[in-house]
Amino acid sequence: MIGGSGTLGRGVVAELLRRGHEARGVGRSSAEYSVDLRTGRGLAQAVEGCDVVVDASNDISKEAAQTLVEGSKRLLAAETAAGVRHHVCVSIVGCEKIPFGYYRVKTDQERVVAADGFPFSIVRSTQFHELLAMFFGLVARYRVIPVPRARLQSIASVEAARAVADVAEGEPLRRRLSVAGPVIDDVRRFAESWRHGTGRRVALLPIPLPGAFGAALRDGALTDAQPDVRGMIPFDEWLSSAGAAAASAVTAS
Repeated sequence: MIGGSGTLGRGVVAELLRRGHEARGVGRSSAEYSVDLRTGRGLAQAVEGCDVVVDASNDISKEAAQTLVEGSKRLLAAETAAGVRHHVCVSIVGCEKIPFGYYRVKTDQERVVAADGFPFSIVRSTQFHELLAMFFGLVARYRVIPVPRARLQSIASVEAARAVADVAEGEPLRRRLSVAGPVIDDVRRFAESWRHGTGRRVALLPIPLPGAFGAALRDGALTDAQPDVRGMIPFDEWLSSAGAAAASAVTAS
């Protein structure tokens, strides 16, 4: 599991272990299997003896293309040499519709994986409840939450992790599979749910998102009305259970 210490990666590793598989959490900070996709350091050792590699690596820096695009090439080469039979790439629903640097990189990463000839599956997910809650918690420190006109469809990461584990257990799909939350709604509604669920007294401030980027988000580019896998836990229900404790922890820190 490349990116095994991230929000999704931890969930996938836990789910695969629960199902009786051997699973390695691999990343730059991993004690046993430390890798660097930008240079290829540690990749050969990390994938040795593996049947399936799930790549949930992430990089939002200016070096994102080196990590995600060139890094995918390095990873696939290491997998070929090690005899890995299935590469699972984790990506983002609608990334090709967003004219913004990071999403272009994710689109390029998908192209590299699909064009390589290696047996692959691409699992596209919508945003995670956890990341929405983290964002709201961070900006709420200033007693205001900016709410652009945008439509999202967030999903609990545990449900996305199960979907990724299902794909990893199966034969390579050689196509994309989409995983999305149960509800498509405006960012404002998600922010209202967070404010109500956490009891935080914050103002919601409408902000414009101009240009093609804003238009794409308003049109719901990051959503999927008919996903292959649909989550069952709405954002407000997640907040009322374990998520509320996590959301409150962010705001209190």
